[in-house]
Amino acid sequence: MKFLTLYLVFLKATSTPLAGLASLPIIREELVIDRQMLTDQQLNAAIVITRSTPGPAGVYVVSIGYFADGVLGAMAGWLAMATPALAILLLLRFIGPLAEHPRVKGMLQAVVLASAGLLLSSTLPLARDAIVGPLTLSIALIALVLLFASKKVDALWVLAAGAAVSLLGATEILDFPQLAGELESFGKSRSTP
Repeated sequence: MKFLTLYLVFLKATSTPLAGLASLPIIREELVIDRQMLTDQQLNAAIVITRSTPGPAGVYVVSIGYFADGVLGAMAGWLAMATPALAILLLLRFIGPLAEHPRVKGMLQAVVLASAGLLLSSTLPLARDAIVGPLTLSIALIALVLLFASKKVDALWVLAAGAAVSLLGATEILDFPQLAGELESFGKSRSTP
């Protein structure tokens, strides 16, 4: 039952806005706010995991599915992500010549603008969760300036620099002797039957 619920939520999200992270508002509203199957922290983690790896932006629904229901949830996300693409391929086979019509082009532009608005509306609540102090606020502001003001800076370098600065900032916060002790006790608990 959870598989079907996740599949339908993901299918609604991935088929409505037609593009990657633009489906985020629907997923957040359905799974975080209405059904409480995820937290904002898990949603952020799913996005970070998939944005840190190569592949299309829409793959994050697989990661979200995994956080919601393990491997079955990930399979629901993958199936829901693939379903609209397959349906559009079949649809284009029959209505392909109409894609050049001005009204169809206008409709597609409106969908892109609506998707941008949806993406912005979901970004702000997630940013509130991710920006937890001066360091994270500084990283966010500098990344915004670099990405909007300079067209020469690749987003990959901004992501890598943000991760590096965050890691350096976190080393002051982490208690390494305590972390080493926890890792050692974790290793012992896994080795004893």
